[in-house]
Amino acid sequence: MKKLSKRTKRTNKHKLKHKLKFDKNKIYSFDNAITLIKEAAIAKFDESIDVSIHLNVDIKRSDQIVRGSIVLPFSTGKRIYIAAFVPEEKFEQAKMAGADIVGMEDLAQKIKSNEVSCNVVIASPESMHVVSSLGQILGPKGLMPNIKDGTLSSDILTAIKNAKLGQIRYRMDKSGIIHAAIGRKSFCNENIKSNILALINILNENKSSTNKNIYIRKIYLSSTMGIGVRVDFNENKIIN
Repeated sequence: MKKLSKRTKRTNKHKLKHKLKFDKNKIYSFDNAITLIKEAAIAKFDESIDVSIHLNVDIKRSDQIVRGSIVLPFSTGKRIYIAAFVPEEKFEQAKMAGADIVGMEDLAQKIKSNEVSCNVVIASPESMHVVSSLGQILGPKGLMPNIKDGTLSSDILTAIKNAKLGQIRYRMDKSGIIHAAIGRKSFCNENIKSNILALINILNENKSSTNKNIYIRKIYLSSTMGIGVRVDFNENKIIN
């Protein structure tokens, strides 16, 4: 049996202590849930605060597939490194807008050679003949530019600026659940809550007209290495 490190033992003990402070079957207010999660997040780094939104959708219907993007009111606290595929005449504009690296064939080659590590790839329509060759690399990482995500756009400057402001891309999984990072432990509770509500509201706004059910089933909040807590979304009257 593998021996646990002192750090792992300390973390497990701390998690247990906080698990005893709440009932896993209880539904908490956003404020109480955020407080509990932050208290249990004891990693030395600034843990991410994540949300899981369980949607009541028919995953077999294409018109109920949920995917999109949103610029959160208070960003996510994550360092954004943008690779932008644009024509040469737009290189300087893209850099001024916030792109960390720009290019076309040369940038594609750097990505293929693992010389570039980015977490956002943005492309203009005229560059997609180059970007399409990176499908096997960008696709599995969820980085392939897409119109619905706002990362494939003719307005490349706005796309770059939105990404720098903390735009997140969301897409439901095969179980109809949206997973997203919506802040860091260091954020104040109100900023975390505002980011969550912004995401929930845009999901409601884009609900398919063919879906007549109550849209949101459950919402859970968690941190990178901490506990998960179910929250009461009815308190904010945010479901249809």
